[in-house]
Amino acid sequence: MATAYGPDTRDHLRPGTGSGGYPPAKHFLPAALRAPFEARTWRELGYLLLSLPISVVLFSFAVTMVSLGLGMLITFLGIPVLAAGLAMCRGFGAVERGRARGLLRLDVADPAPVRGKGGLMSWVGAVLKSGVSWRHLLYAVLHMPWATFAFTVAVTFWAYGWAAFTYPLWRWVFPAYVGVDGIQLYGDSTHQVYLDSTFEVAVTSGLGLALVLVTPWIIRGLVSVDRVMVLGLLGPSRLATRVSELESDRGVVVDTAAADLRRIERDLHDGAQARLVALAMDLGLAKEKLTDDPEAAARMVDEAHGEVKVALQELRDLARGIHPAVLTDRGLDAALSAIASRCTVPVKVVVDLESRPAQAIEGIAYFTVSELLQNVSKHARATRASVDVWRAEDRLMLQVTDDGRGGAGVAGGSGLAGLTERLDAVDGILVVDSPAGGPTTVTAELPWRG
Repeated sequence: MATAYGPDTRDHLRPGTGSGGYPPAKHFLPAALRAPFEARTWRELGYLLLSLPISVVLFSFAVTMVSLGLGMLITFLGIPVLAAGLAMCRGFGAVERGRARGLLRLDVADPAPVRGKGGLMSWVGAVLKSGVSWRHLLYAVLHMPWATFAFTVAVTFWAYGWAAFTYPLWRWVFPAYVGVDGIQLYGDSTHQVYLDSTFEVAVTSGLGLALVLVTPWIIRGLVSVDRVMVLGLLGPSRLATRVSELESDRGVVVDTAAADLRRIERDLHDGAQARLVALAMDLGLAKEKLTDDPEAAARMVDEAHGEVKVALQELRDLARGIHPAVLTDRGLDAALSAIASRCTVPVKVVVDLESRPAQAIEGIAYFTVSELLQNVSKHARATRASVDVWRAEDRLMLQVTDDGRGGAGVAGGSGLAGLTERLDAVDGILVVDSPAGGPTTVTAELPWRG
């Protein structure tokens, strides 16, 4: 989720970006003047124009099949007919999701397919028990009256706006072919009022310009209702989406735990274990030489003593990597200060917390800052850095800033990508703002769970 985030922002706000995670493009004209000519406006207008005929077909089919199925429930044939109608509504829903994806740029995930245990009747039962199927039917029924209203409003404003705005260009049609001076506003047996003077033509064009400028925003308001209907009725349910997210997060947690176990095993095998084996061999040799060559034995014991100190330090570092004691005893402030003291650049640590979050969240926050400061030491070429920690409502906010060369990102399998996955597994996010040349600001957001 790499995107722009203000380096000094402490508001609990998620940053806005343009498409693809890039900052919105800069324009010389204000949005009100650009809107009538933007591709988005024409795509959304096309969506509303297509909605009417599609919704009429979908409404007619849905009402016909459901009425036929309900009417035939007295016989056995009504049940499969009703199921077939619901299945066809799901097929129309796939078309509508594709149309919203192409014209509204609304990416709606496909709901889970209907899975029967085997046989036609099992499939029929699964379709009838599926809430997704009935939501597709509800969309088919509700969308037709809304599409009619939206089509009428959009076409009326669009047509009248452009017609009035361009009135000076085609006013000649009236005297040339109709025999009148212009558009007739009023007429009876005694007098008529036409838009024919220069002032009246200018006012008409001005009103048309106002309609042209306001029509895109009316269209956007109309399609916002369509967005809600497509998201709410044609997408997967919130429960299904949450289950899918939890399954994905569980996989990330399992993989992370396995990777940590492999790291601990590797560190023990290659570090402390190897040193202890060498120590045992040295002590054995020293024992053999104790009577024959006491001085050599003393030197070997002294070397073994040094190896013991190194092995103990490695074991302490390994234990600190699993869960540091200072974090458990004194909290994030002391633990992050200890990390900062080992960084290769001066680090200012500010922790503004009145209480402590849950131990699991506290541990993730600690290792997140540790990873980010390691990146500063190894890659940033910075001269100073800062760590800020604060609470925003029910979220724990972390921000690490450095004045290095910049260019950091979460793409390409970098360490930040793995960190993003770890935070996502606990409903957290990682936001990176690192332009080329620096500075770099990385903001992490975690649930509080106190």
